[in-house]
Amino acid sequence: MKLLPILATCLALPVAAQAQESVTIALDWTLNTNHIGLVVAQEKGFYAEAGLEVELLPYSDSASTAVLAAGAADFAYMTSLGFMSAKAAGADIVALWASMQRENGRLVYNASNTEITRPADLEGKIYAGFGSAWEDALISTMIEADGGTAEYDTVTMGTGAYEALASGAVDFTLEVATWEGVNGELLGREQKHFTYADYGVPDQQNGYIGTTSAMLAESLEQIAAFMKATQQGYAWAADHPAEAADILIGTGDFQNPELVRASMAALAEGAYIKSGTIPVGKIDPERFSGMARFLFDSGVLKGPGGAALTWPGDVSSWYDQGWMTK
Repeated sequence: MKLLPILATCLALPVAAQAQESVTIALDWTLNTNHIGLVVAQEKGFYAEAGLEVELLPYSDSASTAVLAAGAADFAYMTSLGFMSAKAAGADIVALWASMQRENGRLVYNASNTEITRPADLEGKIYAGFGSAWEDALISTMIEADGGTAEYDTVTMGTGAYEALASGAVDFTLEVATWEGVNGELLGREQKHFTYADYGVPDQQNGYIGTTSAMLAESLEQIAAFMKATQQGYAWAADHPAEAADILIGTGDFQNPELVRASMAALAEGAYIKSGTIPVGKIDPERFSGMARFLFDSGVLKGPGGAALTWPGDVSSWYDQGWMTK
């Protein structure tokens, strides 16, 4: 008779208190609002409810795609370019998810620069860049789509590009509207921008989460549990941007909490995470294929050893969202 209370106590234990499976996800950059759903799912217990203990691996010098492909993480958060470049080069990884339902990058210049009114005006100007072939393909496409000649000077500056632009040392750069763009507004910088898709560049989704083919074949139930809890985290963040910002601020050393709050507001107001009736995280086959084709045709994607690649005709095997119906 004395065993009954003990048995009742065991049966009443919540899922979160039982043994949990540990999984890891490598981040593509230092913690920011792109990762908001991961943090919310962790802090609000969505992962625990799914029977998971999730570790967000801090950003390192190794790309998240490389960490994933090497088997050092179960999942990875990756940029669209990062994922497609790694996949084209032979990495055995698969996309499961897209965080941003539309492109949040843009080309930006100072409003006071009266010499720039359209992309064709960028001819002969100075670009502050970040050192990737994608940038030249994107900028050249925009200039040529507007009737100009894609001849401009590039100075590779990394994150210093934004200060250089603000000071007038360069003429234009690229930014993420929901982070650097928001920061520029908070700093009172008067800038204008061109949207990539308005000038020949395919619109794209971004912020892919992926895994390896081996894990997809062996651990679909675990993948489904992780991805559905992640989906819950992003959906909640999109519906509660102010509260989600406070959760993110509370997990890291953010020198500018107001930037986090403003960024979350921009993500929600711009319907980047949650757009109409589209399921949060849903990969659009047409946009996925369209961007892949653009990167192939522009020579941005390289095969093993840097070999030139031609369009394979189909990249549907590069992603898998079977977890959504699991």
